[in-house]
Amino acid sequence: MLAKVLSSAVLGIDGYIVEVEVDIAGGLPSFSTVGLPEGAVKESKDRVKAAIKNAGYEFPPRRITVNLAPADIKKEGSAFDLPIAIGILSAQGIIPPDHLHDYLFLGELSLDGGVKPIRGGLPMAMAAKGAGLRGICLPKANAREAAVVDGLEVLPMQGLGQVVSLLRGEREIAPVQIDMAEIFKEAGQYPEDFKDVKGQEHAKRALEIAAAGGHNILMIGPPGAGKTMLARRLPTILPPMTIEESLETTKVHSVVGLIPQERALTIIRPFRTPHHTISDAGLIGGGQIPRPGEVSLAHNGVLFLDELPEFKKNVLEVLRQPLEDGNVTIARATTSLTYPARIMLVAAMNPCPCGFYSDPQHECTCTIPQIQRYRSRVSGPLLDRIDIHIEVPAVRYRDLTQWQEGESSGQIRDRAKVARGVQHERFQGKRIFCNAQMTSRHLKRYCQIDEEGSRLLETAMAKFGLSARGYTRILKVARTIADLEGAEAIAPHHLSEAIQYRTLDRGIL
Repeated sequence: MLAKVLSSAVLGIDGYIVEVEVDIAGGLPSFSTVGLPEGAVKESKDRVKAAIKNAGYEFPPRRITVNLAPADIKKEGSAFDLPIAIGILSAQGIIPPDHLHDYLFLGELSLDGGVKPIRGGLPMAMAAKGAGLRGICLPKANAREAAVVDGLEVLPMQGLGQVVSLLRGEREIAPVQIDMAEIFKEAGQYPEDFKDVKGQEHAKRALEIAAAGGHNILMIGPPGAGKTMLARRLPTILPPMTIEESLETTKVHSVVGLIPQERALTIIRPFRTPHHTISDAGLIGGGQIPRPGEVSLAHNGVLFLDELPEFKKNVLEVLRQPLEDGNVTIARATTSLTYPARIMLVAAMNPCPCGFYSDPQHECTCTIPQIQRYRSRVSGPLLDRIDIHIEVPAVRYRDLTQWQEGESSGQIRDRAKVARGVQHERFQGKRIFCNAQMTSRHLKRYCQIDEEGSRLLETAMAKFGLSARGYTRILKVARTIADLEGAEAIAPHHLSEAIQYRTLDRGIL
């Protein structure tokens, strides 16, 4: 007796169809699973056996063989429990095979026959739509994220008995439907707001420029100056996510099981802040079966690295490729996976080991060589990919005690949206999304400066000893400042402001 049930698995962040073949033959009772199953898949036989018995059905005391095709790709996770159970019941004749090829079946079974949530519901639903299937049966907790896929019948399941009744035509289940417009109404709702930040007008202006041009930013200041507070509010001034960005971000979060049951999509930009003890695999992704790291979980959002020099050097160095390419490729002997990683990097650090260099309120106890060694923990190639360096001084008492609220995140976001709109028109068809991604060819075309601006930039490079990378970063930031102002050409005052944002290029004064 043979039964075939359609299921799905995830490779990277994309789902693919898996055919679960169940054969029940004569012989001594046994249960074997083939098709490169990993640990959780191998253990499914015990969960399936208990779930079938406790749901009120007979488990056949015969030789059972389960094949997961294609058999040359490793399968992992617990989502195959439900299709294996359905296959066993179908092979016994309890479930008719009529609709087994119309739907995708996914779910982890509990010992009492209940259906538990799985990871990767959205990419698997996309795979079902791509295969032309009628619908997908999966745990109720995953139904809302799967219902994002238009034109797919999403049936929420709570127990094995419910699935059997559905397939036998004894009951009907209403498909889950969601209103995308209603979901995106919440897109601009953040718990933090820039109006709560006291003082730090220079830093807020720099963050506005970073948001408008997609620039990476480094904040340098003493402890308690508000660097973390400012960084946490950066996502609130970034332009709202598009549907395409939201789907791609949700796929990454779905694969690692970070989608809350009540939410169908990730509609606010991610903000990830890993601790400085993180490993390179934790930051970039990896493992025996590669998983997305913090860089990919921050896709289309912000990756905040606090106390930047405290991170291990090899951990910081692995950031160079994703910052340049916008994706992460993890190669293993048997497979190579690519995860998206288009992020804004926001970093914070103290100016010296004691934290009080250039602070007028506290005396710095560090020597110049100590400060140089501390700052050299962050390599030149990584700093090369950070466009804006700013000093964040300690907040003055009179700023802390003022009751007047500052500019709100909504007001700043509106200006950033206008600037991003200008860049979208400028780079249409060029696979570039913002000024920060411009290459040398684009700089020549869109960042031309007049004679006065050229003299100003030449003087700044000579006085502060700016490098060639500093020159290109200044031009990119000046282009964003001009976009915020609505100017066609880069003027000298745009360049003057951009030059201020290269603190580390000036060295230790």
